[in-house]
This record gives sequence, C-alpha cells and structure tokens, in this order.
Amino acid sequence: MRTFRFAKIIVAFIVGIVLMQLLHACTPGSQAADRTRLTIATVNNGDMIVMQGLSSRFEEENPDIELRWVVLEENVLRQRTTTDVASQGGQFDVLTIGSYETPIWARRGWLRPLNLPEDYDVNDLLDPVREGLSSDGQLYAVPFYGESSMLYYRRDLFENAGITVPEQPTYTQVRDWASRIHDPQNGVYGMCLRGKPGWGENMAFLTTLVNTFGGRWFDLDWNPTINTPAWQEAIGYYVDLMQNYGPPGASSNGFNENLALFSTGRCGMWIDATVAAGLISNPEQSNVYDRVGFARAPIDEYANGSNWLWAWALAIPKTSKSPEAAERFLAWATSKEYIQLVAEENGWVAVPPGTRTSTYENSNYQEAAPFASIVLRSIQSADITQPAAQPTPYQGVQYVDIPEFQAIGSSVGQTMAAALTGSTSIDQALQQAQASTERFMRHTGYIE
Repeated sequence: MRTFRFAKIIVAFIVGIVLMQLLHACTPGSQAADRTRLTIATVNNGDMIVMQGLSSRFEEENPDIELRWVVLEENVLRQRTTTDVASQGGQFDVLTIGSYETPIWARRGWLRPLNLPEDYDVNDLLDPVREGLSSDGQLYAVPFYGESSMLYYRRDLFENAGITVPEQPTYTQVRDWASRIHDPQNGVYGMCLRGKPGWGENMAFLTTLVNTFGGRWFDLDWNPTINTPAWQEAIGYYVDLMQNYGPPGASSNGFNENLALFSTGRCGMWIDATVAAGLISNPEQSNVYDRVGFARAPIDEYANGSNWLWAWALAIPKTSKSPEAAERFLAWATSKEYIQLVAEENGWVAVPPGTRTSTYENSNYQEAAPFASIVLRSIQSADITQPAAQPTPYQGVQYVDIPEFQAIGSSVGQTMAAALTGSTSIDQALQQAQASTERFMRHTGYIE
C-alpha cells in the first residue's frame, strides 16, 4: 500500500513538472527568447539618441524583433565597425556609417544591397544624399540624416556689435566678427571650431578650409600637396583664429563638445554640420534657441568645397544573421512615418534633417525651422566631384574617397591638433604631415 502511494506521488510530481514546463513555454520570457535580436551600432549624436528612445514603437509594431543598441563616440564607432566588417566579425546587424564608407564598403562586398518596399519612396530622398550612399546605381545605405556645413552665430551679440551677416559670408569677415564679439571675461568666445583629431573630426572642417583657400589633398598623380602655400595659409588662419578667439582646450572639442558650448551660450560663432541647426533651435536642448542666426559656410577666394556633404546612414553588413529583420528596421527608422513620429513627440524642429524632399516641402517644418532653406541649398550645392579649385583624382568634399584616407586623415589630424596647441609650429606640422602622407602613398602603391 505504501509502495502504491509512493508511486502516485512520483507520477503526480512528474505530471507537475510537465505542466510547469508547458506553462513556462507560454510565458512572455520564453516568447522573448524566440524573438530575433538585432544588434545596432550607432553614434552618440542627438538624433541617434532620439531614434533609440523611440525604437520601442518599432518593437511594439514588430513583436518578433528585439533591438540591442551599441552607442559609441564617433571615432570609436568608426574604428569598431570598420574592424568588424573587414574581419567579417559579424558583431552587428545594422551599422551606422557615412557617405565616405558606404560606396567603398559596397565595392568590397561588405554590405548588402537594399531592396526597400515601394511605399518607402526612395525617390523622395534628396538626390545628392541618395547618390552618395549608392554604388553603380544600387542603394547600399539609407540616410538617417543628411548634412552640409554652415555658420551659426548669436544674433544678440551681433546686433550689439552692429554686425550684419550676409547669407554668404567670407572668412575675412569671420575673423573680424570674432574679434568684435570675443568676451572671455563673461564666458563668451568669438569662435568655436573642431579641434579633436580625426579624419571625420578636425580634418572634416580643415579640408573645407583648405579647399576654399585654393588647396587640395593630392594632385592628379596622387602626390600629396600639404606643404603648399594654400595649406599654409588655411592652417595659419585656423590656428590664429582659435588661439586668439577660441575657447580653452579647443584641441579636445569635436562636434558634440562644440554643440554643448554653443547651446549654453559660450560661443559667439560656430561653423559645423547643418544637423546642429535643429538641436540649437530646440528650447528643450538649447539656452540660446531664440537668439541663433544662420548663414552659409564661409568662403575665401574659391567657393569650391567650402561646405561639406555628409550623411549618417544605416546599412546592413553582409555578415548580419538577420538581414530581413534588419531591413525592416532600416525602412522604419528612415521613413516618412518616422519623421512624422519625431514631429509628434518632439516637434517639427527636431525631425532628422537633410534626407527627404517631402520634409522641406512640409509647411509645418518650414515654419518651425527658419534654417531649412539654407540647409537645403547647402546640401544641393555641395559637389563631391569638384571639391577643390584645382582638379583632383578623388571625390568627396571633406574627405578623399579612397580606403586609405581614414589612416591618412587621422594621422594628419593629430599633427594639426599639435599645431593648434602650439606644441609644434605650423611649418613643422605641415612638413611632418607631408612626409608621413608621402610615405603612406608610396607604401600603398599610389606613387613611386
């Protein structure tokens, strides 16, 4: 009898375990285990942080997909993603990459071509931005935001100084204006510019400066031209301007650091990406939102290449384990509907700029964004095929479209940062940059 009771207990125990397993299989935790996880590498810029915050909407609409975010500083992002795709590491399903990398990586077979649904409306993407993210007519990335560069200034300071700003200022005017509004005793500096070394940091601005001063990176035979009078004049202008009218520690400031300085009222002027216009005009993010003026990027003797062209975009590496789910996310995050969602949540001034014609045709955006027309003209006027006053063997306004430019630009960026801090002279910096670039071009077979 005792044996029978014991057997009944064992059976009941086994039945209980089976029931618990069946119940567990139906719990949300188990269902979550069956979801497709997408790992997304992105940059820590404001618009990307907004995307991350709103991504729960995507997960609600796509319950079979779970998003995992890896948010990195710009230089670190470029290093991590480049290393991963080059080594076929497969860490990421979605990459945030730029106009420079996209066609190069596409030609190397590192990216998946995109086949977006008809209602995505690819033709609504701005032509210069879409073309920059394509290779042989095939789209390999979609723009989360597009940008050129422009001048921001404090209207209140300029009005007090009696300064009127034309839509197209010159660098001669900029130097004069900086001297008149520079007031470090009250925490206001005449000019903020990128000083943090990197091919996409200080060299993005400095390349446009060299372009408009008449210089270029390479001649038609790929010989470096850094030790030329145009580079000497451009870098001399930059160092003089920042040492006299810039904030302390400028050699550590990139886009985000200067954005913070301008937004808190510490910069009288700032030349940088047009994407900042919406951020510094947003009362929730800027102390000077109602005192900002906008103008085209300044020019010197030549207009060529004075304003850059860039897009931060989303792409799918060939090594993605879930390319279909990744493409679904790309389409959502860069769609007209996403732009509408940002407008509803944060206002039209906060929507991702520089991507779609429909955004610039929207009366709500035009009313909320007084900078819209200047941004659109800047993007449309940037010509990657003619970046300098003299002919070049490369394309790209603030970059050179060869794979080696990441290493070259970052090396030269370190040297220019040293000139900015005064740890080396401008002449020494240019000669050192010329020599190191010649060695690199010779080693890689561009020159003998």
